[in-house]
Amino acid sequence: MTGFDAVLLLYDEPMANALHRRLGRVLGGTVKGLQGVRGMRRAYRLCAELADTEQFFLADGDFSIDTRFPAADVQPLADGISMRVWRAVNPVNGLTYGYGGLKLIRREALREMVEAVDVLAALPGKVEFCEVTAGTTRFNQSPYHAWKAGFRECAMLARGSEYGMADADAQARLDAWTDSREGDFASYAAADARDGITFARETAWDTARFDALNDPAWLKNRFTTAHSERTVAG
Repeated sequence: MTGFDAVLLLYDEPMANALHRRLGRVLGGTVKGLQGVRGMRRAYRLCAELADTEQFFLADGDFSIDTRFPAADVQPLADGISMRVWRAVNPVNGLTYGYGGLKLIRREALREMVEAVDVLAALPGKVEFCEVTAGTTRFNQSPYHAWKAGFRECAMLARGSEYGMADADAQARLDAWTDSREGDFASYAAADARDGITFARETAWDTARFDALNDPAWLKNRFTTAHSERTVAG
């Protein structure tokens, strides 16, 4: 046991049940699940209410934790730190950074977050990025899920990282996403990484339009318009 609760935030990920069990085995306890909540801000705030410890592990429903992750050695967050993020391997382009990674987060920080499209960038306090790789973000479970990942991440990178990432680093990640060619459905991630960049340019600083990135129905409609209904389920 780690001394921290754990919550898996699920929506429609095909491998969610298997990854849920894996997370519990590695962390050494029961992992609570929150599934199907519309609205990312609402979902994150509800995760805070599920947790019984003030600091808790938070993982996305497509996160596959490394069985060697040293969960028992994890230390609590220091004062002033609202969240720690461990890296995840990206299966379509080989990048390893915080995207899709495991998090240790304060309940109170989730309750106090303000508005941002990248919801967790709106937490009060500082974010601590850990150099340790905790697992793999298995977002490429279907054409739609690969598309959604590339589209959303590259739209946010192209608009400007809300974590204060240097422009050169953001551009390097955009280049890697648009050149995605490894793993399942990599072509969807690459093509729609480019679409995400175009979307960011079109919406510029129109916050209402850009916030559609957090609307599951809008995302699925955009995907099916471009790729046809039959590809949604893989």
